[in-house]
Amino acid sequence: MQSAKLHFSQAENNYQVKEAYKTLRSNVEFSGQNVRVISVTSCTPGEGKTTVAMALARAFAEAGKKTILVDADMRKSVLVGRYKTGSVRLGLTHCLVGRERLSSVICETDTPNLYVIFSGPVPPNPSELLGGRIFSKVLENMKQVFDYVIIDTPPLGSVIDAAVVAKQCDGTIMVVENNAISYRFAQRVKDQLDKAGAKMLGVVLNKVDLNGKGYYGHYGHYYGKYYGKYYGKYYGNGGDSDSSSMTRPKASEPDIGLDDDDLDELNYLAGVTRKD
Repeated sequence: MQSAKLHFSQAENNYQVKEAYKTLRSNVEFSGQNVRVISVTSCTPGEGKTTVAMALARAFAEAGKKTILVDADMRKSVLVGRYKTGSVRLGLTHCLVGRERLSSVICETDTPNLYVIFSGPVPPNPSELLGGRIFSKVLENMKQVFDYVIIDTPPLGSVIDAAVVAKQCDGTIMVVENNAISYRFAQRVKDQLDKAGAKMLGVVLNKVDLNGKGYYGHYGHYYGKYYGKYYGKYYGNGGDSDSSSMTRPKASEPDIGLDDDDLDELNYLAGVTRKD
């Protein structure tokens, strides 16, 4: 198993922001005990889906839930450059092409209960890898070890990868930037998830100005400022980009010579055990 230190910005450590993600965490928990593998997507790049995925995973970890964040945005990941300090040699790609066991690509972070799998090298066929049997096996194995699996996927308005992943998950969260896209565009992306058989948990409205003159803006600003003054010391002091057009997988998963016995070896998760 690898190890990595995560760097969080001052904005992500803001008391008001962290409370918002605790609310999101509670809403996910109320969705049902069987909702444990959750994909996060958006309509377009730059809406903040990676920030939401990381913050949600962090919120679960801080609640004592063993959580893993999987960076499945293999086309143009921003997770490594934004959060990681230090070197990580192996990623999800190495596992999905059969070169490494799952245990080898998992990173234990300096945040208790939080693990991360970074994307790794950009493959020529990400949709096929994410829709293949090895990724399904990976999800099955992680459910045996982790309480929650959060999967960061590419924007569904750009490529089909998010729908390929979403149909294998227990639920999907769509991130929408405030005043950035049209209702019709968001609805088309939601329809794409429906066609894939994904279960929509809800939508996160991101980048909302909480200092506005609205009712919630006023009280959000007041309570955030009030509580942040007294509790901020306990916590210390986010755009994706992908310009590719919508594409559908045209080929099946490549034959890399793995049989069922080989796939079973992916069950080996050295050093990662449940805390029951």
